[in-house]
Amino acid sequence: MHSYRLEGTGGIERLVRRDEAQPAPKQHEIAVRVRAASLNRRDTMTLNGNYPLAPRQGVIPLSDGAGEVVAVGDSVTRFAVGDRITGSYFARWIDGRINAGLIDQLGCTLDGMLTEYAVLDEQWAVRLPDHLDWHQAATLTCAGLTAWNAVTAAEMPKPGQWVLVIGSGGVALFALQFAKLLGCRVVAVSSRSEKLDRLRALGADLVVSTAGMPEWGAAVREQTGGVDLVVETGGPPTFAQSMIACALYGRIVLLTIQDAKGGTVPDPRPGLPAQPRHHQPAVRRQSHQPRSHAARHLRASA
Repeated sequence: MHSYRLEGTGGIERLVRRDEAQPAPKQHEIAVRVRAASLNRRDTMTLNGNYPLAPRQGVIPLSDGAGEVVAVGDSVTRFAVGDRITGSYFARWIDGRINAGLIDQLGCTLDGMLTEYAVLDEQWAVRLPDHLDWHQAATLTCAGLTAWNAVTAAEMPKPGQWVLVIGSGGVALFALQFAKLLGCRVVAVSSRSEKLDRLRALGADLVVSTAGMPEWGAAVREQTGGVDLVVETGGPPTFAQSMIACALYGRIVLLTIQDAKGGTVPDPRPGLPAQPRHHQPAVRRQSHQPRSHAARHLRASA
């Protein structure tokens, strides 16, 4: 079989294809024929060496993928051959609050999905809804679940309330669609004029071009009466405008720390490196829920 492995960091030349024997699952593992995999910004950061969590030497990259179970270990109880599954981003995080001992991630410190056959512990996977095709299912693990929990985890928005999404990245597009499923109205802001029609097509009720209007918060507030929830993926440059756009008791879910050009932001704490454009670990406790909730979220997002 073919697998890709990350032999160091620093660019695409570090990604090496290997011909390997098809793996056999151990006692509590499942072997999965990977049918589709998807890229996240986190994967390019891992490749380039600016992700906060250092990848394991020789790791198979990509957190997101979907496939069918082709073999199971002798003690596996959660899955059977033929089941359609996807993996869990924080594979060891079962429940409760995350901590340093649970930080392992598929495609970084644990082998991921850029391979023909993946081997996962049975606790690292969830079953997929039948109606999703392989490509759809392969996008849920990182951006999809982040967006679902950003919209719903703290307080479920009510039908008719306004949700603000920033830009046209994967999390923003998922959040837009989840908010519409909940009956919310969505305002989307983007600096890229070629994306505006696509945002409308996905259901945005109001689309605001920020290319010539960096002080867009007041315009959003004027047209909506104030937004009730901001899925904040552009900060810190967008923080002030997000706050201006909010209604009284509006909430902001912070997911990304980056500068105006998408670069790293220095961490103000002494002795710590700059923080790259990344869903910060402290925020992931809010934006990602443990695996005990994952299947419910997948069903709810259908």
